[in-house]
Amino acid sequence: MTNGNSALKYLFLTAIFIAVVFACTEKNQVTGTGVLKGKISIVPICPVQKDPPDPGCLPTKETYKAWATAVWTVNKKTKIATLDPTLDGNYQLGLPSGDYIIDFEVARTNGVGGSNLPATVSITNIDTTTFNIDIDTGIR
Repeated sequence: MTNGNSALKYLFLTAIFIAVVFACTEKNQVTGTGVLKGKISIVPICPVQKDPPDPGCLPTKETYKAWATAVWTVNKKTKIATLDPTLDGNYQLGLPSGDYIIDFEVARTNGVGGSNLPATVSITNIDTTTFNIDIDTGIR
């Protein structure tokens, strides 16, 4: 009977070992979710900026769509989400823990204007990561 018990213990320990190995695969290392938030600033909208701003020179939903930004996997092969800011530019998005690239949704050529994109951000479990996006339209 002791040989039978030893075989059962061996099978049991082997099963636990296999379960632990599969639980540690890269796909399963996501331990939770965090929050990515920030503000998208798109300026200038008009050639001459006034203080207070001319209401016709403030970003609209169409402005944010024209300069759409997205969250991508680190290799930038898969788009995770498109950022959808409010009219004042603020956005917030829940994401699984991990590293991401924030970049324009559609590739932009290097020309007039500029931005702080692409950028890498790290999201950690339960934490909030703030990343503000600055886009210079090049309008002068």
